This record gives sequence, C-alpha cells and structure tokens, in this order.
Amino acid sequence: MADDSENRLRTLIVDDEPLAVERMQVICAKIDDLHVIGTASDGAQALRLVDALKPDLILLDMTMPEVDGLSVARALAKAEQRPAVVFVTAHDNYAVEAFDLDAVDYVLKPVKPDRLERAVQRALARRDDTRRGHSPWLEELWIPHRSELIRIATSEVGRIDAERDYVRLYVGNGDEVRTYLLLQTIAGLEDRLDPAQFIRIHRSTILRKDRITGLRHDGLGVWSCEIEGEDALRIGRTYLPKVKAMAGR
Repeated sequence: MADDSENRLRTLIVDDEPLAVERMQVICAKIDDLHVIGTASDGAQALRLVDALKPDLILLDMTMPEVDGLSVARALAKAEQRPAVVFVTAHDNYAVEAFDLDAVDYVLKPVKPDRLERAVQRALARRDDTRRGHSPWLEELWIPHRSELIRIATSEVGRIDAERDYVRLYVGNGDEVRTYLLLQTIAGLEDRLDPAQFIRIHRSTILRKDRITGLRHDGLGVWSCEIEGEDALRIGRTYLPKVKAMAGR
C-alpha cells in the first residue's frame, strides 16, 4: 500500500442508488490507496464534477437514467486528461462496450472489498504506465466465463481463432491450454493487438509470434506455420507476404 497521501487515487463515486453509494464509500474508506473526493447521483452531475474536481479514478455505475455510465465514459474518452474508469454494475452484458472504451476494470455488484481492491491496483498500474508512457496496444482482455468476468493478459494468449461474431482465445501452453470465447470480431481485435507480438496468418487465425517455431513449404505455393507441440496451421495466401517478411524472406 502507498503511504504517501499524494499518491492515493482521488476517486469519484457515481451511482443513482444512495445505498449503493453509501456501501461503496464504506468499502473505499478501508482501501489505503483511495481518497474519495465526491459522489454523483447521475451521469450529468458526474461529468460536471469530473470537470471541477479532476479525479484520478471514477467508480461508475453502468445503468442510470438519462445519462448512463457508457455515455459518461464516451464523453470522458474525448478528454485530453481523462480519469481511469472502473465500471460497477449488476449486469455482465456490457463487458464488450467497456472493453471498447478502455475501462480499467468491470466489477459486478454486489461489490466485494477484495474485488474492488484488485480493480484499484489495476488503476494504479495504469497510472504508472501512463507516467512512463503507456503502450497504445491492448494488454488485457475481459472474458465472460460462467458467472463472472475474468481478466487475461494478452501476453498469455498464444492463438486466436474466428468463430462467426466471436473469437476463441487459446491461453497457456502445452497440456495446460484453456480456451475462452469473446464477443469480438477477429478484425477488430487484430487492430488493437501489438503487431510486434501478434501476426494474422489466415482470415480466421492470429498467432503470437513467439509461438511460431518455423515455416513449412507444402508445395504448390502452400505454406504453413509450425507450432511447438501442435499441428501446423496453414497460412492464407493474402497473409503469406507478411508472414514471410516476419521471417526475413
């Protein structure tokens, strides 16, 4: 925990339910890295307070009348110096929208103190990254899984396959590979992944470059990527020049 009060995240709580605000204040009071500087009961008031108070972090309810949490986040996304946003909601079906708005985290109600603590640590890490020069590329993904949302670092993803409007993520190595479905097009995800780390080899497949052990010519202009411990994957003709360029060919 940070001891220096100047390093604490100046935090604004936004929720249209007074009891939810009160509960959040109680939880926040026990987190040393937070300093609550205000509360707002609707989106319009939240935007006014952001302009006046310049918070570092907003704990933002998703569903509010008139100006909802997504609208607030979209407005903040246009700001030159925007606070980090952690969505706090009873609904798990807005994760894709939150993902697109580059929110720090997505916490489901009823909020558990340890879960909020993890979100705060991510907000602190984001602030430190920003001070050092934050990477423009996607570093984490939120995945709906069973009754919760789990967070996966892109560095853990070895392969991505398109499945209609979804992508299937392959996480881990060897016998410990796990797969998850994410509602996201492969083209949209490709645009947000670091091209130094990932390469698209087929209209349906993206690979992490360090998982590729070699390229194999199968004859008649057909090439495949060899992957340690897995079957080779065919390279689409459209993507072959870029894959060869990666190998210096």
